[in-house]
Amino acid sequence: MRIDDLQTPAVLIESSRLKRNLDRMQAAVTARGRRLRPHAKTHKSPLVAEMQIARGAVGICCAKLGEAEVFADAGIMDIRLPYPLNPVNADRVLALADRVAFSFIVDDEGVARAWSDIARRAGRRLDVLIKVDVGFHRCGIDPNAGDAPSIVREVAALPGLRFKGLLSHAGHAYGASSDAEVEAIACAEARMLRGLASLSGVVCEELSVGATPTARFSIHQEGVTELRPGNYAYYDRMQVAVGSATWDDCALTVLARVVSRPATDRIIFDSGSKTLTSDAVKGRGNTAGHGAVLEEVHGSRPDDSLLIERLSEEHATVRIASGTSRLAIGDLVRIIPNHSCVVSNMVDTVWLVDGDVVVDRLPVAARGRIT
Repeated sequence: MRIDDLQTPAVLIESSRLKRNLDRMQAAVTARGRRLRPHAKTHKSPLVAEMQIARGAVGICCAKLGEAEVFADAGIMDIRLPYPLNPVNADRVLALADRVAFSFIVDDEGVARAWSDIARRAGRRLDVLIKVDVGFHRCGIDPNAGDAPSIVREVAALPGLRFKGLLSHAGHAYGASSDAEVEAIACAEARMLRGLASLSGVVCEELSVGATPTARFSIHQEGVTELRPGNYAYYDRMQVAVGSATWDDCALTVLARVVSRPATDRIIFDSGSKTLTSDAVKGRGNTAGHGAVLEEVHGSRPDDSLLIERLSEEHATVRIASGTSRLAIGDLVRIIPNHSCVVSNMVDTVWLVDGDVVVDRLPVAARGRIT
């Protein structure tokens, strides 16, 4: 089968690029003596997770318990949730911990005590890490707050919990305007984790960091034991904009078809918001629109004259920003989306391809597991 035979829209994964991305990240992390624990929310595929573990990853991360349950069912034996689990999920957490090496984060003393009580009543010990806010200002304790060291000491001493260390996510690196700024964020992240560990006086077996933009700098940071990038498997337009990847690294594309040419300066594709993501791109260069349309179906260079300026549910409205376009109704195009993780979650299947040849069909097994 060739890609021309696929119904559109379809999500394609270039096999050679996927393998190269996995090989390169694993080699870089291993060379620095760190552990790689990829975040599986990018691909949501046990088959891709198995490829990562076969290359040396120690396990995976998942975004939600539902994802973790899918990967556990598929035989992935070491799973971490860098997500603040509420104790209402106790039954599911204990069931997972019975099946795999399972760990999760806490960032609140009351929640940690609740998990301690649950574990003691069940006669268990649960592996936890403390989430630290290193500048993204989402979840995590403030490492600069005066009570931060005492929070670490309290959680580490709770019965029923096995304290593993500190974990962070430098998500604000996506807003960096230069490589130097990304590197500074990675340095500051590691410094905050080392400082908090030192001030607490508690042994932190792990200092775990996670973000694809900072990964290339985090591997060099003293004290970091684990990296948790996810997007590196596929990359996307956002990673190109922040300098983490080139267009030639982007393994995931959306195959779409021209369905209308209603005006000389407007083209309509069949890939709307149910296929592409509405996430905006930060970073450097041309970041407008909802994806980069490639010049050729088999190429990797964006056509800067085409701007995906609006998404409806089933339509992508494309403006011809300059000149003319030879695209006609029925023509195929490939689009590098702004954010590949979201695209994975909107389809049941992605197609592994080698150029224009379809190699395999990959089920997105953890798609839609939002609880």
